[in-house]
Amino acid sequence: MQETESRQLSGMRAFMLVWFGQVVSLLGTGMTRFALTLWAWDLTGQATAFALVAFFSFTPGIIFSPIAGALVDRWDRKLVMMLSDLAAGLGTVVIFLLALSGNLHIWHIYVVSFFAGIFESFQFPAYSAAITVMVDKSQYSRTSAMMGLAESISGIAAPIGAAALFAFVGLQGILLIDIITFVFAITMLLMIYIPPVKRSEEGAESKGSLLKEALFGFRYIAARPSLLGMQLVFFFNNLLFFFTTVLVAPMILARSGNNEAMLAAVSSTMGIGGVIGGIMMGATGGFKRKVHGVLGGFLLAAVCGIMLMGLGQVLFVWIIGAFFDAFSGPIINSSNQSLWQVKVPPDVQGKVFATRRLIAQVAAPLSMLLAGPLADYVFEPAMQHDGALAPIFGGLVGTGDGAGMGLMFVTLSILMIVVCAIAYSLPHIRHVDTIVPDFDELPAA
Repeated sequence: MQETESRQLSGMRAFMLVWFGQVVSLLGTGMTRFALTLWAWDLTGQATAFALVAFFSFTPGIIFSPIAGALVDRWDRKLVMMLSDLAAGLGTVVIFLLALSGNLHIWHIYVVSFFAGIFESFQFPAYSAAITVMVDKSQYSRTSAMMGLAESISGIAAPIGAAALFAFVGLQGILLIDIITFVFAITMLLMIYIPPVKRSEEGAESKGSLLKEALFGFRYIAARPSLLGMQLVFFFNNLLFFFTTVLVAPMILARSGNNEAMLAAVSSTMGIGGVIGGIMMGATGGFKRKVHGVLGGFLLAAVCGIMLMGLGQVLFVWIIGAFFDAFSGPIINSSNQSLWQVKVPPDVQGKVFATRRLIAQVAAPLSMLLAGPLADYVFEPAMQHDGALAPIFGGLVGTGDGAGMGLMFVTLSILMIVVCAIAYSLPHIRHVDTIVPDFDELPAA
């Protein structure tokens, strides 16, 4: 090991440093998102504004994923991780300067979100592939759960912190805190060492032009029906789930009479659920058969999370639904992430993981574009006291403001249950853990 590398941390110690940097960074990001949520609702009062912010944040990651994955496998992964974090921080700086000058408008958020989203397309494959070579494969479920736990900690503390600080430092102060946390996360990355990856037969096969490497992930997954089936489960469930992601805040605000404290309580409860789910997965190492964690987690989210959120008309029910919705997240994501880390050779994980993300989330922008207009112009009017659907579903979800979005939640949860039932019935998905060999059982190049 070179002298510069010897002064850097490696292994689980390096991962813990990266993890701590992400905890701090995600806390700042979460506070900014909560503050901007309140700002956007006060400005527009419509769910469509939330949907468009989510759309412009998310879509670039889908469009640029194949190219990003190919470049991640070509470039130094530590450098890619730092640049992706830096770009997200620069976006926050722009919003901060616009807010400070009194010139911030909703369309600025769309533009900055799109810019940051381009660089975030590098973040998932780079972090995933780096962690694979940093720790032993027996730690994959634990490290995946801990990365999810970082998001959940932010989910608890960020709404409370943003609500508490907003009155004292305003939007500009919260944005400044976010900028400081990005700097901290990048500093943590400077202190770690990421080992080089061993070359596999798949890695040698993938080499070529940037276009060939960008398309390799599609060929790799298509040649393995079990892995493709798993990603199609995510495709259909994410298509449904992202409707609810966009609509949680406007539904709670609409049904509570714009009660920001209730929204903060629901948001924090989601964080608590995610933390407990992450701790459970981190402590136990997760399911031996990862497919049960994925499909079982989706069922839990649909029945005890999303459906309850839609049926609820009071804070207590929303809190229960929010808890189980978030609790299931670490179960689903850590099970799926560790499955792919074990099955895919590290030297092609950038390409394969980027394609995997594209397949799983390509339909999400459509959900984000449709969610707001469907809520504002179809379901909400239909579930007013004199609306067309009120006599049919009013006894289920109530009537008035927010009831239409509640009906959407219930409908989406039922469709998610159907997707999981179909997936469990297919042997090549149900037995994915044993059908696809681990990467260390494959011949080296």
